[in-house]
Amino acid sequence: MQAAQQQAILSIALLAAFADGNNDEREREHIRGLAQSLGQDSGLDLSRLYQDVLFKRIDLASVCAQLTDPAERQFAYEMAVCVCDADGSTSAAESAFLADLKVRLAQASAPISTLFQRDADTLAKAGQNIVPLQSATPLAQQTPSNAALVNTAEIDSSILKSSILNGALELLPQTWASVAIIPLQIKLVYNIGQRYGYELDQGHIREFISTVGVGLTSQYLEQFGRKLMGGLFGKVGGKWGKTIGGAATGMAFSFASTYALGQVAKRYYAGGRTMSADLLKRTFQETLAPAKDLQTKYLPEIQQRASTLNATEIMALVKGK
Repeated sequence: MQAAQQQAILSIALLAAFADGNNDEREREHIRGLAQSLGQDSGLDLSRLYQDVLFKRIDLASVCAQLTDPAERQFAYEMAVCVCDADGSTSAAESAFLADLKVRLAQASAPISTLFQRDADTLAKAGQNIVPLQSATPLAQQTPSNAALVNTAEIDSSILKSSILNGALELLPQTWASVAIIPLQIKLVYNIGQRYGYELDQGHIREFISTVGVGLTSQYLEQFGRKLMGGLFGKVGGKWGKTIGGAATGMAFSFASTYALGQVAKRYYAGGRTMSADLLKRTFQETLAPAKDLQTKYLPEIQQRASTLNATEIMALVKGK
């Protein structure tokens, strides 16, 4: 894939990220930093691309016209679907964007793309119900249970189990399986908070995840962007599929981010939620590096978990059954 096609696909992903206009400054900063990082790795001026998309200096029609290969068009569409589903639902503006994109990329009659969007949307919607939408007790009035009575070994075990699962999802051939990663991360944080006596709602958890530095939308952009810019997606039988290298890159990212997120959540709720935003970010980054090294140790377990996963089990895990 040439640089022009890489940039066109990332342009489409960024246009999808800003389709509903609801990204807050923190999420925009995550995406800006990601564009800068990817640009340094690839030699492309993606920081400028980010600015062009943000200020509407490029349009969907022009970037779609740069993609003529059917496999590239399919991958661009799948990437946009995942980005729009990142926050657990697709808004009216995002739905309109995807409908327009489907036509421009000639995916309207493509059965694979239609099935992909159906599965991804179903998974994202299922993730909306994994925790109560409202807390039984206002968060400001909650106090943690005695942290000394909490079994931290069990929490560590659940964090590792979730990390292995999310790493395994990246090894599956179904691209939509990546949509399950964020709902499962939300579920992990919810369960950790509950162990320390907090009944959390989705709004709080999403705020916590974003504060530590794992943007919901930018997480998908990073997963797909790094594989795309690194040439880690290979063509197999005329279709885009994950190469061994591409799968390993995504697996390492998903395992490490989930592990670091769980460890920071454990510290945060055990301490009565007193950590500042800066400390949360710093602690997450400090935990992320060793988590990436830890992934190598658990590679056999990740591969084994991937070999047993199927669509029915993934959906059940997200639903919490």
